[in-house]
Amino acid sequence: MSASSTSGAAYWKANIRLVTIHLIVWALVSYGFGIILRPVLSGIPIGGTDLGFWFAQQGSMFVFIAQIFIYAAQMNKLDRLHDVHED
Repeated sequence: MSASSTSGAAYWKANIRLVTIHLIVWALVSYGFGIILRPVLSGIPIGGTDLGFWFAQQGSMFVFIAQIFIYAAQMNKLDRLHDVHED
């Protein structure tokens, strides 16, 4: 196995790990906090409503948008680490 294929495999493995983590966070926030744990979070007030409703209606969207920027930054860092960046 050559050095470039080993580096490519490491890059791909790190990329898949990042995607997996972000999917777990997305599922936890949208399904976990918004649906499954909603009764538990209903007693916590935030912005005039309860936390479970907030996650179900807009919190999961805010978290998803934040994840996009965080993932982009993490991928830029990963690209530089494996010397596959574009700039």
